[in-house]
Amino acid sequence: MFETLTEKLDGALKKLRGQHRISEENTAEALNEVRKVLLDADVNLGVVKSFIENVTKKSVGQEVVSNVAPGQLIIKIIYDELVALMGNEKAEINFSSDIPTVIMVAGLQGSGKTTFSGKLANYLKAKGRQPLLVAADTYRPAAIDQLISLGAQIDVPVFSNRTDTALSIAKKAIPYAKEHARDIVIIDTAGRLAIDEVMMQEVADIKSAVKPHEILFVIDSMIGQDAVNTAKAFHDRLDYDGVVLTKLDGDTRGGAALSIRSVVGKPIKFVGVGEKMDALEQFYPERMASRILGMGDIVSLVEKAQQTFDQKQAEKLQDKIIKSQFTLQDFYEQLQQIKKMGPLSQVMSMIPGASKLGNMNEVDDKELKYVEAIILSMTKDERDNPNIINGSRRKRIANGSGTTIQEVNKLLTQFTEMQKMMRNFTKGKSFAKMMGQRLGR
Repeated sequence: MFETLTEKLDGALKKLRGQHRISEENTAEALNEVRKVLLDADVNLGVVKSFIENVTKKSVGQEVVSNVAPGQLIIKIIYDELVALMGNEKAEINFSSDIPTVIMVAGLQGSGKTTFSGKLANYLKAKGRQPLLVAADTYRPAAIDQLISLGAQIDVPVFSNRTDTALSIAKKAIPYAKEHARDIVIIDTAGRLAIDEVMMQEVADIKSAVKPHEILFVIDSMIGQDAVNTAKAFHDRLDYDGVVLTKLDGDTRGGAALSIRSVVGKPIKFVGVGEKMDALEQFYPERMASRILGMGDIVSLVEKAQQTFDQKQAEKLQDKIIKSQFTLQDFYEQLQQIKKMGPLSQVMSMIPGASKLGNMNEVDDKELKYVEAIILSMTKDERDNPNIINGSRRKRIANGSGTTIQEVNKLLTQFTEMQKMMRNFTKGKSFAKMMGQRLGR
């Protein structure tokens, strides 16, 4: 996410490198570039103006101390301002002490509202809650079917009635939830292709009738400044509690994420980062600012790993590495674990400094399929001991995997290098010492 914005910001801040003092002149030049980058990312004009003024005020005149370059100082100041711009800290769902907690989901058609409702139910279910999905979109023909399908995928019941009104469905869902011991009610309301009075009145009526404890507004992050305008129009009518940004797994321009909090005054609570039901993340301003500046998000990466990797399997793998018994079969199994963490480009974006390696969109998950195909075309003996793979075996593996002999050779070479690195670790070499040798120090 934000790959283009990250790359352009990095370019703008290069102007400060090598300076011994942050002066008004060199700061103005660099921040003028930052201003252009933010406007190009479709960030609200007023937000950009205020942001640049705050950074300038805090930057000019600061001494460079302790071998910290001006660029690093200004990046810290920009980081702090980005965090403040997006809300300083994460915002939680307003849960009610009375059962059930009612959450109403609103937004335009095509924003990913129904999918988000399913993801939210799955997210809350994983935390021990008992959610009920409510199909209150009676206008879009496939909306009810879509929600029922999503509910089946995550084993969450869906309350629906194809002949009733949206208002009636929402009202009847509350006693149904109580009767069936459901402590969360998620109401998926109807969207339209544009803001209109009929739609606004319907969601306002539902709000008045069911008195939701939480109203979440879902917006497509890809539409930039238009998203902010739509968010403001909805807020003027609904006074919602939080924003959900969907489709953040693409190269989002960044305008919506950086503008909504300032313009609407409501926090971003969740972000959608993929199509799967578990591709939903709570929004952390400090982590998002870190990603935008290309500094990665190692905390989120660790959390994803903890959710994905099996502890016993990890211990078994560690033992194999210590004994230098790591095989291609083990490598294949680890690839399957990594794939569960989400798209490879998304995982890469969380690694500090990875943005410097090039456009994250160039990291293609399809490449993993070729690697998998090559490994799966090997016999068990070949996976356990790649040294036995001679010329004829390589040809057979290439034919079986739909690849070339060169690609098979490349994988085997990379795997050999990986084994060498692992052996160095087990011999007691520190990571720093190894990196020093690689860099010729």
